[in-house]
Amino acid sequence: MAKILSVASWNVEHFKDDLSRVKRVVEFVSAQSPDVFGLYEVEGATVFDALVKAMPDYTFQITEGEQTQEILIGIRHGVSAFITQRTEFRSGTTHMRPGQLVTVTVDGERYMLLFLHLASGNDPRGMGLRDDMIERAIDFRKTLDARDGRASGARYLFLGDLNTMGMKYPLDRSIAPEVELAKWDAIAKRRGMSRLAKTVDASWWNGSRSSLPPSNLDHVVASTNLKFRAFPRPAGGKAEVDVRGWASLAAAAEKDNWIKRYSDHSLLYFEIVD
Repeated sequence: MAKILSVASWNVEHFKDDLSRVKRVVEFVSAQSPDVFGLYEVEGATVFDALVKAMPDYTFQITEGEQTQEILIGIRHGVSAFITQRTEFRSGTTHMRPGQLVTVTVDGERYMLLFLHLASGNDPRGMGLRDDMIERAIDFRKTLDARDGRASGARYLFLGDLNTMGMKYPLDRSIAPEVELAKWDAIAKRRGMSRLAKTVDASWWNGSRSSLPPSNLDHVVASTNLKFRAFPRPAGGKAEVDVRGWASLAAAAEKDNWIKRYSDHSLLYFEIVD
């Protein structure tokens, strides 16, 4: 199968003015050589300057608004793409990040990638905001299908840090992260979409000294008319998304060091193929 488009998605927590860390992160992104990538929690102008200098073969765009944490998109020169900021994915909350819709055209075919960084928090408000935004992201396919007009529908996916951490509530009314994901998997299936398998499920961790376990927060949800390169899973089988970073290391000390130097999120990488 020939590659059509390679994509990377990475939450670099509080990504701002530590110059040595900025350099390491930019080098890691560049080493993946994606055609399109999204970075989340970008907070400082230093990041933009470093990307422009270290990745001269890319064009960049960043969200704007009252939020302090932005989504930055990079597109390799030669890739035909159009970027729009989608404010409906704020859920009416001005300090939430808007979505970044990247429409890429390859050989006359359009591929629509919606980069999202959704509300965190395991309280009812946090989960309610995620519910609203994920529902909007799934339903957005109907809008794109209507524009496309073909029976197969639009070639569409949404991805990013979806923060699917469940909800804590008293009186035995808590919702486990797995239940939150199962709900959205079922709804996505009815819309002709599915959550892609990853080489490692958990992509977030705060290290071996944290009381919190590794968590499954970062995802790619794609229309079923798309095909993806297969990556081997360490536990056996194949996956469509390669998780790169601390999650691909073996020893706890190595994981801790990577988290300290880069981010508590691993990077997601995948390729759309023909």
